[in-house]
Amino acid sequence: CRCCADGRRHSSILYNILRSEERAASPARPGPRRGQATRGCPCGSRRRVSLRSPQVACKAASAVLVKTLRFVQNVPCFQELPLEEQLLLVRSCWAPLLVLGLAQDRVHFETVESLEPSMLQRILTTRRQGEQLPPRGPAPGRPHHGPGGGPHLPSAGDIQAIKSFLSKCWSLDISTKEYAYLKGTVLFNPDLPGLQCTQYIEGLQREAQQALNEHVRLIHRGDEARFAKLHVVLSLLRSINANVIAELFFRPIIGEVNMDDMLLEMLCAKL
Repeated sequence: CRCCADGRRHSSILYNILRSEERAASPARPGPRRGQATRGCPCGSRRRVSLRSPQVACKAASAVLVKTLRFVQNVPCFQELPLEEQLLLVRSCWAPLLVLGLAQDRVHFETVESLEPSMLQRILTTRRQGEQLPPRGPAPGRPHHGPGGGPHLPSAGDIQAIKSFLSKCWSLDISTKEYAYLKGTVLFNPDLPGLQCTQYIEGLQREAQQALNEHVRLIHRGDEARFAKLHVVLSLLRSINANVIAELFFRPIIGEVNMDDMLLEMLCAKL
C-alpha cells in the first residue's frame, strides 16, 4: 500500500530505534533522585529533568514500542478495521500501551535535574526581548520545544506520575494475560472523535473487560478486589501525557521527526 511505500523511504527511523548501540558503560548506581519532586515543595514537581542514561533507557523503550505495535498487529479484530481507524486508535493509545509495556518488562530508568531555565527566567527573558511565551501544550505527536528552540524537557511531576504507575503495576504482580486484557481495553477506545466503527470497537473493549473479569475470578478467587485494583491501573493511565513519553524516550533518537509519522511507518512495517 502507499503508506508502506512511504514508510520505506524513512527506514532509517526504524533502523535507529532497533539498532542504536549502547555505550560501553556499566549501569549507573542508583543515587539521589534529584529529578523527583520534593515532598511539600510545589515548585519541585515543575523542575525539568532528563534521563540519566538516555541510550540505555531509550533503547529499552524503543524495544517495548516495537513489542507493543507487534502485539497490536497480531490482534485479528484490529486487522479487520479500516486503516484509517487503525491509525486513529494507535495514535491515541500508543503512550498508555507503551507504559503498560514498560511495566510488563519491568523497565527501570533514572532521571537527573536539567539546567533548563525556570518559568520566572523565561518570563523575564521574553519580556526583555519583547516576545511572547511559547505555548505550553504542543499538538500531539509534534516535537515540544522550549523558548530557545530546543526540546521542552519533562517535569519531575511528569516523571513521578510514570513511576507511580509502574510501581502500582509491580505491586500487583500483573500476569501476562492480565496485561493483554488491559492493553485490549486501552486499544479499543470507542470514545475517540472521528471513529466510524464505534459500536464494533465498543464491543471489542467490552469483550476485553469481560475476559479480564473472568480471568481474575478464575485465577484469583480469594481476591475479590483484584478486578477493581486493575481498573485503578487503567484510571492511572489517564495521568500519562503522550508528549512527555515522546520527549523523554524517543526525541533523543528521532529528533525532529513527527511521532505520528514514525508510528505510521512502524504500523505498516512487518515487525
